[in-house]
Amino acid sequence: MTEPHDARQCDAAVSHAFSVLGKRWNGMIVDVLGQGELSFVGLRRAVAGISDAVLSDRLTELSDVGLVVRRVEAGPPVAVTYALTDAGSRLVPILSQLGEWADGNLTRR
Repeated sequence: MTEPHDARQCDAAVSHAFSVLGKRWNGMIVDVLGQGELSFVGLRRAVAGISDAVLSDRLTELSDVGLVVRRVEAGPPVAVTYALTDAGSRLVPILSQLGEWADGNLTRR
């Protein structure tokens, strides 16, 4: 027998996911990091149009929710790289599927 569906719990989880992923640039950052770890400069180059301040904010947010990890390696020179956590890596195919679904099902304005 299946458990009863708790619509409030599902809605809260989906709302939380979209509150993070719905912000401009976050999906693109996750997608880019899905190809491998990058430095801040490498990310800025890969995510065309994003400012340093916004990239820094988004990386902090993605790190706070457990999707991205920041690694600092002692120098000289000091090297800082960003990579996806396991949770972030599991998100990449979901974002790809969501993009494919959106292309086939949503009308563009």
